[in-house]
Amino acid sequence: MTRTVLITGCSSGFGLETARYFLDRDWQVVATMRTPRTDLLPASPRLRVLALDVTDPRSIAHAVEAAGPIYVLVNNAGFGAASPAELTPLATVRQLFETNTFGTLALMQAVLPQFRQRRAGVVVNVTSSVTLKALPLIAAYRASKMAVNAFTESMAIELEPLGVRLRLVLPGRSPETRFGDNARPNMAGFDHEDYAGLAQKVFAEFQDTSAPITHALDVAEAVWRAATDPAAPMRIPAGADALAWAAEAR
Repeated sequence: MTRTVLITGCSSGFGLETARYFLDRDWQVVATMRTPRTDLLPASPRLRVLALDVTDPRSIAHAVEAAGPIYVLVNNAGFGAASPAELTPLATVRQLFETNTFGTLALMQAVLPQFRQRRAGVVVNVTSSVTLKALPLIAAYRASKMAVNAFTESMAIELEPLGVRLRLVLPGRSPETRFGDNARPNMAGFDHEDYAGLAQKVFAEFQDTSAPITHALDVAEAVWRAATDPAAPMRIPAGADALAWAAEAR
């Protein structure tokens, strides 16, 4: 059987490493990104790089059609934002949910019909370990990821009798992604007298290189486990910090 995985958000970080991981294991890989770049991954007859904007229904339909039969869908595309919730523009909150939540759901709705028809398929949704622990200044981002967790866990019950598995991968903090760079344009309120002290403390902790972190390879390995091991748990923490938070949550 030809095993094809479609992965979103492959231009950097977790998505790029996951695409490389599946390629190295002889899978057919459809690596998607908003602006396709063919130089990011090794040339291979088993690799296709497609344009995909998860907030655009036409882009989703085109990518899914061009991909052909898919065996595993990995929803990894997303972005972050950091600011006190009180001062976070609602436009930013809506943008977070459009990409992180609705974009993930839209991809699932586009791919699940072929999974149901085939009575086989796996969806792996990459969310975040911040869903395990309340943290300041990322309330909107955390909420957008927790919503994906809720969708995934409920849909897993709906789809299990139809031969379709859904799993979650929860990465921790990683210096190997563009999370900080992508979040910076959406930062607000850190110079407010009532929040500046908290912001300085949080940023100092985030930049602490001695603390446990998550590497992109940790996430790729967790996605692989979720995709290929039917006995994998619903939630798979990825990275030393994520594992520690999961243990605290238990």
